[in-house]
Amino acid sequence: MLRAPAGVPVAIYEFEDLECPACAHASPIVHAAVDKYKVPLIRKDFPLKMHIWSFDAAVTARYIQDKISPQLADDYRRTVFANQQSIASKEDLNAFTQKYFQSHGKVMPFVIDPNGLFAAEVRADQTLGERVNLHQTPTIFIVTQKGYTEVTDVTQLYAMLDTAIADNPAPKAAAKPKTTAHN
Repeated sequence: MLRAPAGVPVAIYEFEDLECPACAHASPIVHAAVDKYKVPLIRKDFPLKMHIWSFDAAVTARYIQDKISPQLADDYRRTVFANQQSIASKEDLNAFTQKYFQSHGKVMPFVIDPNGLFAAEVRADQTLGERVNLHQTPTIFIVTQKGYTEVTDVTQLYAMLDTAIADNPAPKAAAKPKTTAHN
């Protein structure tokens, strides 16, 4: 069910909940690993039912990703993680998000997801998470073309990536045929 994208030997899947303190802790570690190892990050939203505003935050992040820019969506997620302590309710999230939009020169729409498209994307991620038997966040997997391994301790992420990359080397680029000039 979880595979690295075609042509990519190793990638990271991360199922996260924007209201989860453990996700906030893991996020910078995962992003640093992605930068260091130059592997793709496939982020999946998995808002836990016990968290009152995480689903709405994930929908907003999807809106920003699809309608504004993936980079700004990533920044929004990181900023939410950094400000979790000040977001105690859906109203707090809405006020935080309005300030976020304003500080980035964007206008927050009155309704983020009028057709339910972004909510459907988040629910699809949740369904995938349930299919792989997720019960907590963050859940991080190192995926290859052969399968996937769960990272149960984020402090072991680098060592696990080292192993996965050694076991799944990138395909070598085909050598260009040599050409010779004829007179």
